[in-house]
Amino acid sequence: MSVRRFEGYDLIGDIHGCGLSLRMLLARLGYSKKNGIYFHPRRQVIFLGDIVDRGPHIREALHIVRDMVDAGHAQIVMGNHEYNLLCYCTPSRTPQKQPYLREHTQRHRRILQETLQQLDPYPEDKRSFLEWIKEMPLFLELDDFRVIHACWHHGLIEQFKSQLGGNRINDDFLHRSAIPDTFEWVLMDRLLRGTHLRLPNDEVMVSRDGFKRRFFRTKFWAVEPEQFIDVVFQPDPLPEHIARTQLSEGNRQDLVHYGESEKPLFIGHYWCEGEPHPVSSNIACLDYSAVKYGKLVAYRYDFEAQLSSDKFVWVDVRAEIKKPD
Repeated sequence: MSVRRFEGYDLIGDIHGCGLSLRMLLARLGYSKKNGIYFHPRRQVIFLGDIVDRGPHIREALHIVRDMVDAGHAQIVMGNHEYNLLCYCTPSRTPQKQPYLREHTQRHRRILQETLQQLDPYPEDKRSFLEWIKEMPLFLELDDFRVIHACWHHGLIEQFKSQLGGNRINDDFLHRSAIPDTFEWVLMDRLLRGTHLRLPNDEVMVSRDGFKRRFFRTKFWAVEPEQFIDVVFQPDPLPEHIARTQLSEGNRQDLVHYGESEKPLFIGHYWCEGEPHPVSSNIACLDYSAVKYGKLVAYRYDFEAQLSSDKFVWVDVRAEIKKPD
């Protein structure tokens, strides 16, 4: 049996540029600065990705997190917003078809605008952060638990490990991931964005952040679901007539199931609200809409097999992002 290096881990959800709240949360968790870098003598942080976009202190948050990771005081997995930024800034190998791996559309620019505005004045920082993002693991599997940004998909993860021999992408994989319906595209979509189902009858929903959406995010731990309402997992409620739609066989094939006998799993991504609590006995989502006047949330994990509501720690980020009168 391997010897545990740390007494426990502190898993921190989506920061989205709330750098001041991150400092507050680290202090609340008992971390202090040593040589300018946050550390704990007996514990380690694991960040669940989505450090960038939307918030007021993105560059500061990136420096805090990367310094901790480089010093061995933290680990991190890639979030979909880091992946989006990397693709947006990476020239494609077929510029005549598409100049960058992610198209520079108005929608994509809107999502990334705060990150680009805060990093563009510091080109060396921007370059080094993009290199660091490319090296981020997609997932972590330790002896007692697992970490991923959105969804643990056993089949895709095993295929990825057999092809790349670990948990990180390379340049070829990154470029192929920009091609729809390739294995690389599907893997990045599932692991970093989760499972989702298409709205029936070509219907469209407008989400709280103003985007038109034809899909809704789904649980990957639901037991014997029957209707759409049994699997939806997002802040925006489904209209009643959609919520009561029966799952088809095709819908069921698009869903993934993470069983209760599996290792504890920590995820972010899903914009939860209210009092933090596990979403199942062995899954905790740590994204509580920090940048939308929510909470920046951590889970203090001490190797328990069943996750507990009393292990969540958080700070209210309203004060950081409230605009002056």
